[in-house]
Amino acid sequence: MTVRRVSAEERLTTSFALGAYAFEASPRSVARAEEFRGYLPYNEGNRTLVVEEGRTTLAAASAIPMRQNVRGEVLPMAGVAGVSSHPLARRKGHVRTLLHQLLDEMRDEGHQLSALYPFRPSFYARFGYVGLPKPRTAAFSPADLGELLAADLPGEVGWERIGEGYRDWRAFTERCLNDRHGFSIFPGYRDVGLRDRDEHWLLTARSGGTITGAVTYRIDDHGGTLAADDLLVTDPLARALMLQFFARHVDQVERITVQIPADELPELWLTDLAVHVEARVARPGSSAPMARLLAVDALAGLPVGPGRVRVELTGDRWLAGSYLLDGTTGRLELVTGAAATVGSPPAATLTAAGVSALVYGVLDPVEVGLRGLGEVPVDAAAELRRLFPRQAPYLFADF
Repeated sequence: MTVRRVSAEERLTTSFALGAYAFEASPRSVARAEEFRGYLPYNEGNRTLVVEEGRTTLAAASAIPMRQNVRGEVLPMAGVAGVSSHPLARRKGHVRTLLHQLLDEMRDEGHQLSALYPFRPSFYARFGYVGLPKPRTAAFSPADLGELLAADLPGEVGWERIGEGYRDWRAFTERCLNDRHGFSIFPGYRDVGLRDRDEHWLLTARSGGTITGAVTYRIDDHGGTLAADDLLVTDPLARALMLQFFARHVDQVERITVQIPADELPELWLTDLAVHVEARVARPGSSAPMARLLAVDALAGLPVGPGRVRVELTGDRWLAGSYLLDGTTGRLELVTGAAATVGSPPAATLTAAGVSALVYGVLDPVEVGLRGLGEVPVDAAAELRRLFPRQAPYLFADF
């Protein structure tokens, strides 16, 4: 058996074929196989590794070079996707082998973070990944938005197909990347697939000529559902402008659904809004994302609170070592060696998932200990809590 990186053309008969079996209805038609070629431009910059035996592809995995905001800093992130294996070669360690090599190579190229959507979270937990919040779906009737119809809101909305408005959409997501913790976006070569397919409407909110909100959506049928994707807004006015636009569909659709971040509260949007909010997590097929640090250097310079603690990172091929995390200046300083023990700061032992959970803001230090992701004494927990306050990350990109 060999592990190698495949070329773009080779994806047609290796990773694409395995991925179709793993994630689509099968057996696929000949016409479906021909459609694979159309995907090649949107995968050109991906790194795809396969395990082979003879001419048979046993497993495949890809990494997408992305960017992600972590506590205000935008860092290179490897989005792992297309992890699949031959049905006769499963549970033989091939995916483990691929992931180790894939993350080794992406880390060597400077990617300091990694994220993915797992087929089984406990499997990826062994690779140091920790769960992130899944965006919620809010569902409501356009009739309940009626009070907005008469509202005189400052600002305006724009409405066009995504193929026409893609440049504005991309620019706004770049802005969100810089402003929102956890936010990540695809590289340009992949993101343009949204423009080229041109299967969505684009709604934008503007204030003073500047875009302050954007959402893509589709309508499935008359009397059906207006299904909006991620509702991206910079302020409540932008959200109100877009909800006002949706209210005008009261005689066209029965229901509106929209994706929202985990910390959004649609029950407070309007007085008489009857809304159902759901985040369904199940396996397979409806997983919440996971993420991890790939390099300790990602921590250097992060905006943090004024904590100071020594950590021993254990059990990980990429992070293991002893470090002093010092946030007294408001920016995290990493100290190693003898200097890390000066002043006898509180100490904690953390796994890769444990430190990732704290940095991404998804677990309290006490929860890290309760989950078996480290040993965190009370004094160290207090310092880690000051360094990394709880904060809800919003991954956004679905890969």
